[in-house]
Amino acid sequence: MADFAALKKSSRSSFSDLANEMAKLNNPQQQQNSRDDNRFWKPEVDKAGNGYAVIRFLPAPVNEEVPFVRIWDHGFQGPTGKWYIEKSLTTLGQKDPVSEYNSMLWNSGIESNKDIVRKQKRRLNYTSNIYVVKDPANPANEGKVFLYNYGKKIWDKINNAMFPEFEDEAAINPFDFWEGANFKLKIRKVEGYRNYDKSEFDAQSPLMDDDAAMEAIWNQEHGLQEFVDPKNFKSYEELQTKLENVLELNSNGTSTPAGARANVAQRMDEDDMIQASAPKFNTAESVAAPSAAAASPFAEDDDESIDFFKKLAEED
Repeated sequence: MADFAALKKSSRSSFSDLANEMAKLNNPQQQQNSRDDNRFWKPEVDKAGNGYAVIRFLPAPVNEEVPFVRIWDHGFQGPTGKWYIEKSLTTLGQKDPVSEYNSMLWNSGIESNKDIVRKQKRRLNYTSNIYVVKDPANPANEGKVFLYNYGKKIWDKINNAMFPEFEDEAAINPFDFWEGANFKLKIRKVEGYRNYDKSEFDAQSPLMDDDAAMEAIWNQEHGLQEFVDPKNFKSYEELQTKLENVLELNSNGTSTPAGARANVAQRMDEDDMIQASAPKFNTAESVAAPSAAAASPFAEDDDESIDFFKKLAEED
C-alpha cells in the first residue's frame, strides 16, 4: 500500500536522488499522442498568442521512482507530402531508422544533406503529473491532477531551479509537495511561435497545509512508465517502412541523396552532430532536398507543435 507518511519523511532525501537522476541527463557519456487523451492538460492562449496559468509539478506517482519520463520523437513532412510523426526508439536506447538515416546524410559531407538532417532531427519531450492551481482560460481545470507534456524550455526552468547558477540562490525540488514551488506558466507569441522565457517558479512553499488533501492528490496521479513501455513503440521495421514511404526511399537506399551513402555503421548522435559548426548553406549544392513545405514543424520554443502537426497529418 502506498505510504504517504514515508513520502513526507523522505522529502528532503529524495531531492538528492532526483538531482542525481537529472544530473545524468544533463551530462550525456521520448511522445504519446496526447491530443485526444483527456488525462493531459494544455494551456490555452488568446488571439494574440498570450497565455497564463499556475501549475504545480507533482512527485513521482505511487509505486514509481521518478516524477517525469523523457521521450524522443521525430516530426517532419517528406517530399511526398506525407508526414512522419513517430516516437524514436532512441528513447529506449535502441537503434532508430531516422537517426541512422540522418547520420548517413550528415556523414556525406554535403551541406544540403546536413540541412535535411536539421529539419528531421529528433526532439525531446518530457511528461509529468501536475496539479492545476490556476487556469483562467478553463477554471474547471483548477484543483485537478493532469499529465503535462513539455519541452526543453520548461525543462530548463526545472533544471535551473534544482541547480541554480549563483550561490545566493537556494536549490529547490520543484516536484516536492512541501518544499517545492508553484510554476507560473507565461506564454507569448514570438516570431510566430510559443515562447516560455518569462515563465518562472514562485516562492518555495507547501502546495497545501493539509497533508491528507495532498495525499489525495498524490493518489490521483497517473502512471508515467506506460509512455516508455517498449510495447507502446513501433518496431524498427515498422518505422523503417514508414520512413521509406514518407521520403520515397528504397529499402536498399538507392534513392538517397547523392553522396549520402556512407557506412551506416558510422553512427553519431544527431544532436551532437548538430552542435558542431553550422556553415551557411549553398543552395547550388541542393540535391533532392525536400521542398519548403517539408521543413520541420518544430521550433525551439514551440513545445506543443507536435500535436498540431499530427492533426494536419491525419487530415491529409
